[in-house]
Amino acid sequence: MQQGSLVDIEITDLNHTGEGVGRFDGQVIFVPDTVIGDHISARILHLKRHHAEGKIQKIIKASPYRIRPRCIVADKCGGCQWHQIDDHYQSQIKHYQVIETLKRIGGFSDIETSSILTGTSSLGYRNKATYPLGQSTNGNIQTGYYRRQSHQIVNLNQCPVQDPDLNPLLAEIKQDIQARGWTIYNETTHQGQLRHLALRIGRKTREILLTLITTDTQLSGIEEQADIWLQRYSNLVGVTLNYNPKKTNVIFGDKTHTIAGLPYLRENFAGLTYHLRPDTFFQVNTEAAEALLGVILEKLALNGSERILDAYCGIGTFTLPLAQHAKEAVGIEMQKSAIEQAKENAKLNGIDNVSFFAGTVETILPQIQEQFDIVILDPPRKGCDHTVLDALLSLQPSRIVYVSCQAATLARDLKYLCQEGKYQLTFVQPADFFPQTPHVECVAFLSLVYA
Repeated sequence: MQQGSLVDIEITDLNHTGEGVGRFDGQVIFVPDTVIGDHISARILHLKRHHAEGKIQKIIKASPYRIRPRCIVADKCGGCQWHQIDDHYQSQIKHYQVIETLKRIGGFSDIETSSILTGTSSLGYRNKATYPLGQSTNGNIQTGYYRRQSHQIVNLNQCPVQDPDLNPLLAEIKQDIQARGWTIYNETTHQGQLRHLALRIGRKTREILLTLITTDTQLSGIEEQADIWLQRYSNLVGVTLNYNPKKTNVIFGDKTHTIAGLPYLRENFAGLTYHLRPDTFFQVNTEAAEALLGVILEKLALNGSERILDAYCGIGTFTLPLAQHAKEAVGIEMQKSAIEQAKENAKLNGIDNVSFFAGTVETILPQIQEQFDIVILDPPRKGCDHTVLDALLSLQPSRIVYVSCQAATLARDLKYLCQEGKYQLTFVQPADFFPQTPHVECVAFLSLVYA
């Protein structure tokens, strides 16, 4: 086998990035846009040390789990990877991958689990979309997701996974930008004004927030255009400008200015009201997140006497509902703006048995002397630093709830916490927060065996 050659293979697995896995003469080959059970002809594009990368040339026999993609740019857009896989089978794969990763990396066996949680729909579920802006060769404004492994925009007028109420804005705002003559930021020359279009919607309230990420706060006519948008879209409650002049691929800058309307939208979550700003972290699948919180509340069976510590608490998404069933809750979050919003959301809902502290979990947790009954962990994809895990082993809460969006780092961290037998893994609940992609959320429950 060499670069450019054609090989016939059967797809027998999917890797963590969602690509199909096949073998030819003992060599592992990764092929995107495939499904377990596909028999394909693939062209070898790249030969690596431990694997090869290929591209479908022909589907010889389709998998029984292969479906017709419900997105017209599914073969081009890098936003989703699994439009060709049956929805139910997607969830089955994710459940299997979580459990197998915990076994393989964590060394766990006989894991108690239940069927994967899903939201109300596998399409139209995203409550937030942030699109890069660009220009075609003839000067037309474009927005959409990047092509796979590139920074070329696939121009979109609608997206099947975003909330359908956002689609009219996606199609029409490009025309307004064009008419205003606002320039588009060029990543190579670092010239131009507009970088991204960010849209956010409250799934329960239907309120919409529109944000332009720009290198220049002086957009000619922006106030007039913002008023036009507010009049045109009945659900639009605010138009903001986020200022990001840095030569970086980070989307949001540090400063956001309200041009018209409100600087936030209102959302109802778990019976509470939250204010969500343009750069607020909030789970993109509201319904699935509520279902996961329901499992956490059910498993914890709080009686009102517990003290809860919520590390990586964000704006208090889980902290506040848990505080309603506990004696006290404390939240830690690195971003000061998120802590300010968490305090605002607590006040908004009349919840006064909760405290929030700004700082890194790595710094604050080892300094805590108080005793907590339950610690909630919801770290970024890289998982927890050892200083956090060591602090937990020292604090010895009776229960640890670990929410994760990366099964491999979850398995690694759980292994560390359980390696000396002080904690045991009691239950794992996977949740499909991101249909049409290989990403999966899950929550693991640990109980203290001995102090």
